[in-house]
Amino acid sequence: MTNVLITGATSGIGAAFARRFAAKGFHLVQVARNKERLDRTADELRTRYGVDVETIAADLLDATGRTAVEERLASSVNPVDVLVNNAGFGLPAPFPHSPIEDEERMLDLLTKVPLRLTHAAVPGMTARRRGVILNVSSVASLLPTGTYGAAKAWLTAFSESLRVDLAPHGVRVIALCPGFTRTEFQERAGMDVSSLPEWAWLEADNVVDQALKDLGRGRPVSITGWRYKTYAQAVRHAPRTLAAKMARSRTAK
Repeated sequence: MTNVLITGATSGIGAAFARRFAAKGFHLVQVARNKERLDRTADELRTRYGVDVETIAADLLDATGRTAVEERLASSVNPVDVLVNNAGFGLPAPFPHSPIEDEERMLDLLTKVPLRLTHAAVPGMTARRRGVILNVSSVASLLPTGTYGAAKAWLTAFSESLRVDLAPHGVRVIALCPGFTRTEFQERAGMDVSSLPEWAWLEADNVVDQALKDLGRGRPVSITGWRYKTYAQAVRHAPRTLAAKMARSRTAK
């Protein structure tokens, strides 16, 4: 039976992945900080889909919590076949107007954590010659959009490199680069997004649908919605000075 480990699994894109994989009959390992919410969503998934759901209540910025997740990923007992690196972190103010400690926490969660979790998962996947790694990045990774965009740019580049290295071993890797998505991310980060037009918003379920389609098609990066796809194409080919101006209209997960 396929086992899927999802970080940030109780809300937004992580919760959408959990529902989608559960609907396919896959067993889940859900990781989140809030144990009460984690247990509640796990019970809902078990009841609705009849799948096994493990839970790991862990703060991934804490060494003890992170180690627990790494050990689960490295275990050969009920091994994890799919890793979804989704845990997110954002700040309301551009660099350097946030405390440096918050900047470091964000950088660690968006780069160090997926690096470590992937490092724990890959040996078993390559030995079994099967596996999937889905890294939730952002359209912000395509533009000079502060430290958040810089961290997501690392995650996108890491995913594309990893995809090449692991393909001969039967392991598939894809980076998701969504635009503004209706999740709790903006509220938790303290972002004011009240001026964003309705057309700019994506639904988490649609982001997941597109990601799984693109994974099946062997694409390295998944972008949801024709507006964001057009935007991404324009950014990739625009001079960097123009891209910097476009970055003033910031796009985030």
